[in-house]
Amino acid sequence: MKTAAAGLALGLAGCAAWAQGQPSQATASAERGRALLLQRQDTGCVLCHQIPGLPAGGALGPSLQGLAQRSTPAQARERIADARRFNPQTIMPAYLSTEGLHNVAAPYRGQTVLTPQALDDIVSYLFQPHTP
Repeated sequence: MKTAAAGLALGLAGCAAWAQGQPSQATASAERGRALLLQRQDTGCVLCHQIPGLPAGGALGPSLQGLAQRSTPAQARERIADARRFNPQTIMPAYLSTEGLHNVAAPYRGQTVLTPQALDDIVSYLFQPHTP
């Protein structure tokens, strides 16, 4: 994973399976997803979002409380992979795409912030039942 600055500069790219909203081959792990969501410098998720079961997050992005009631795992994957497809003006990084990115530091060019497996893990956490 990269630093927050590099991660924000990178964005998302992906394989054909991700473009179709299909999960990766390996089994998703909610435990790994939780760990990824908490990584402020690598993913930055908790900097902008309130996420059930995690310490208080930011209020810049929408709360992810109740996500399963308003979205499917496939829809959430698509938005996390590259939210620019839904809102070209978004400030959310493209986590699984490198398309259309400029001024990316040489060591990070062509690399995505997350792997398809890491994205599956995050979605697995977000869609597991959480106790208040």
